Amino acid sequence: MGIIVQKFGGTSVGSVERILNVANRVIAEVEAGNQVVVVVSAMGKTTDELVRLAGEITSNPSKREMDMLLTTGEQVTISLLSLAIGQKGYEAVSYTGWQAGIQTEAVHSNARITNIDTTKVKQRLEEGKIVVVAGFQGATVDGEITTLGRGGSDTTAVALAAALKADKCDIYTDVTGVFTTDPRYLKSARKLHSVSYDEMLELANLGAGVLHPRAVEFAKNYSMPLEVRSSMEAEHGTIIEEEVSMEKNLVVRGIAFEDQVTRVTVCGLPNGLHTLSTIFTTLAGNGLNVDIIIQSTTNVDTTNISFSVKTADLDETVRVLEENREALNFENIEHEDGLAKVSIVGSGMISNPGVAAEMFQVLANNEIQVKMVSTSEIKVSTVVEQASMVKAVEALHDAFELSVEEKQEVKA
Repeated sequence: MGIIVQKFGGTSVGSVERILNVANRVIAEVEAGNQVVVVVSAMGKTTDELVRLAGEITSNPSKREMDMLLTTGEQVTISLLSLAIGQKGYEAVSYTGWQAGIQTEAVHSNARITNIDTTKVKQRLEEGKIVVVAGFQGATVDGEITTLGRGGSDTTAVALAAALKADKCDIYTDVTGVFTTDPRYLKSARKLHSVSYDEMLELANLGAGVLHPRAVEFAKNYSMPLEVRSSMEAEHGTIIEEEVSMEKNLVVRGIAFEDQVTRVTVCGLPNGLHTLSTIFTTLAGNGLNVDIIIQSTTNVDTTNISFSVKTADLDETVRVLEENREALNFENIEHEDGLAKVSIVGSGMISNPGVAAEMFQVLANNEIQVKMVSTSEIKVSTVVEQASMVKAVEALHDAFELSVEEKQEVKA
């Protein structure tokens, strides 16, 4: 008998009918001889509705009170799922995040898990019960309720699996696995049998919404195998693990993309040793994340620095820079919106030179201008016009033959 942690997202538990379906999935795992812990999100659009209600009262709500409000969504789901499991003749017990022993740092709305006391959960498992845990939430050492931010239920599931030394963590969602690119945009996208932690982490950070990066980081740090699979269809999904079955000759494993990107250029900065650290320390200190960075020296004394941000962060980015104009000593700020980021990812790039060159050639052949570039050992990211985003994805997907069914698999 092993321990399996299952996570079901908001779409998977979006109605009573779907909750009953989840109950059947959970019971099937128990009947296979496993002890099961289930982590669930709030039903459907519940969280969005709670945020809307708060917005009708105030435009600047307290983060503490928002955590109190939003954690109620998952509590509804754990109760209903436990009732559904009980109705089918199996014992289930529901726990909020803090009841399940999930301790977090003292940060509201985006806390990180610091410790999990699994005593209570293990006790219930030993009693033969199914444990249903609310995702996305925990509590500080002082008992303050916190939420884990976007993708928090994924993180809860993986963290619990690691703490319990589970055999596996299954992430059930509304897709059947991890695809070579988003199948909603490209019908020829193909489900991958397996992906490495590093590849999945890059894909998640670059816009693939199937898993949150923090959950992948947890899985990698604790060598916890994940499987992304469908909550509605009975088929195998995509295994995410350290050593994967590599597809023969497949250098690029997937293409990620995201829109609503803006390039910001800070012009006329002093060309000194501390210019880069000063500007990005200032932005980071205000909670602003930047992505691709390019520095171009205009003359001996001055330099321009360009970087990409999410378009939603543009106004705040400009405000912070302007407030620190005297300290940063720049001349002016320019920005270009209407951009998107398109990235290719694959651990095969490490041993195959020329992949970036091929990517640029494909984009050039399709008359797609590259405005910014960023690379790592296993990814190449480009910023292009948003209007060309899907065209770029299609062209790259074809060029790297990602639609072709897997060839003979060999162990990496």
